[in-house]
Amino acid sequence: MHQHRLQVTAARSVTWTRHHLPPVQEHELLVRTIAGAISIGAELPQVRGDDPTDPSPAYPKETGYESYATVIAVGDQVTRFQVGDRLLAFYGHQDIALVEEAKAIPVPDGISAKLALLNILSCDAAKGVRKLEPKPTDTVLVTGMGVIGLLTVFYLRHYYHVDRIVVSDPDPVRTSLALSLGAHTLYSDTDPFVETFTHALECSARQDAFALLQEKLVPHGQLCILSDGNHETLSLTAAFYEKELRLIGSSDGWDYQDHAAWFFKTAPHVPQLERLFEQTVASQDLAGCFENLLTDTTPLKVFVTYPSTD
Repeated sequence: MHQHRLQVTAARSVTWTRHHLPPVQEHELLVRTIAGAISIGAELPQVRGDDPTDPSPAYPKETGYESYATVIAVGDQVTRFQVGDRLLAFYGHQDIALVEEAKAIPVPDGISAKLALLNILSCDAAKGVRKLEPKPTDTVLVTGMGVIGLLTVFYLRHYYHVDRIVVSDPDPVRTSLALSLGAHTLYSDTDPFVETFTHALECSARQDAFALLQEKLVPHGQLCILSDGNHETLSLTAAFYEKELRLIGSSDGWDYQDHAAWFFKTAPHVPQLERLFEQTVASQDLAGCFENLLTDTTPLKVFVTYPSTD
């Protein structure tokens, strides 16, 4: 059996490549992709070849890490899945794939493909919030209303029930979406009321936003960096030392399986989450989509559909 993978073959060049798949091993699943997603913040720097976290990229490079699929065959020792089950996995832009059973996330009936895919980045955002452990009465400032920032707002509101969530982003569409997901209000530097915050989360990867958070935190406040570090260098300001702030880093998810149990119960009651997908593309058009994303205004997230075999 053969699979097709979308690979970065050189800077600014992506193409589908064909590969042989070995037989299914005893603890593996053979899955066919139903839908996937483009993670704009992570994938575009890789495609451009200018990701600061990967200064010497080696090609070919795999693309993507969010896949929603159906099981078409199982290994002899698989116990949690059977043919026809739906799942989440991390293999990216591929039409079929082999997935280790232990790394697959079951998706219950009634969960849309878009909501299922958002479990992955929601878990990444949740990990940073969980490190802060905010109380409902705390005040939290979040900068950057990209997908991670918006999912941070969602988790703060719907898991920790934080009431005072203030967000900062120059895009009015994104800040409007943040309000619909649970933010209380927008940050304004012209507001005569000088507010300070007990917690802050940096999701923009911009130094001016990072500096704002340090300025607005209370003494001994906590600041978590959730951005990937693939845009601008973030630097500490004098406020960090004067206030003796606590800085926390966070990467990837805390536990995708456990998070999914909560997310799949909560997300269907927040239909605004699906608005994070601002563009849809067929898998066969992915290469052209990436070419356009390098020059056009980028959406929050791109939903990728794969051909049905029904």
